Amino acid sequence: MEQTVEQKLKALWALQSIHTKIDKIRQVRGELPIEVADLEDEIAGLDTRIEKIRTDLDDLEDSIVTRKNMIKDAQAAIKKYEGQLNEVKNNREYDAISKEIEIQGLEIQVCEKRIREAEFEIKNKTEGYEGTLKNLDYSKSELDVKKQELETITSETQKEEDTLVEKADAATKHIEDRLLKVYDKLRRSFRNGLAVVSIERDSCSGCYNKIPPQLQSEIRQRKKIIICEHCGRIIVDEGIVFEEENG
Repeated sequence: MEQTVEQKLKALWALQSIHTKIDKIRQVRGELPIEVADLEDEIAGLDTRIEKIRTDLDDLEDSIVTRKNMIKDAQAAIKKYEGQLNEVKNNREYDAISKEIEIQGLEIQVCEKRIREAEFEIKNKTEGYEGTLKNLDYSKSELDVKKQELETITSETQKEEDTLVEKADAATKHIEDRLLKVYDKLRRSFRNGLAVVSIERDSCSGCYNKIPPQLQSEIRQRKKIIICEHCGRIIVDEGIVFEEENG
């Protein structure tokens, strides 16, 4: 059996009333769910950064060990070449061996320079590592506090919210799809989630603009669905509100 306009308006107001109660419960949580999610993302980012610094420090330590071994090899080569200098038979051999000693000496200088650079980088990265660890500890403690707050609030209101969500699901079954789509679109359009509002002091209770007397009269007749000419919300009369509040 097709619903009358009055029945449709009552069904819409009933759904809005349930959703308003759900919204109020969720408002109590405020920004906590977002803050928790942001802190979790931040901690994941800090963990990744710490892991990257650890890898970089390991690579730098390995490079220092490699350079030190290269210095030892170069020093051993120089010692060998210096021994060969005593056995040269001509200037050409002397120059060739001297060139090799020079090359090994330059290799040592380059390695020592690279070691100093790596040690300087290790110092900077270690400071960054320690700072990141402090940030991580702080963020983790903040997350624990926020999670506890959220858990406390949620545990106090979750049962009520679950009941209201079930009621809202049941209430939607009394509203035709076309109207429900309009309702959902209006809900998303306004930060307070009010898609259906009432007449209050001759005004729209959504945007507080005055409703002309003739339009108020039409709204109270409940013969057609009327929207506010200013904000576009669906308007019901005070009688529907009273009936809903008083069962």
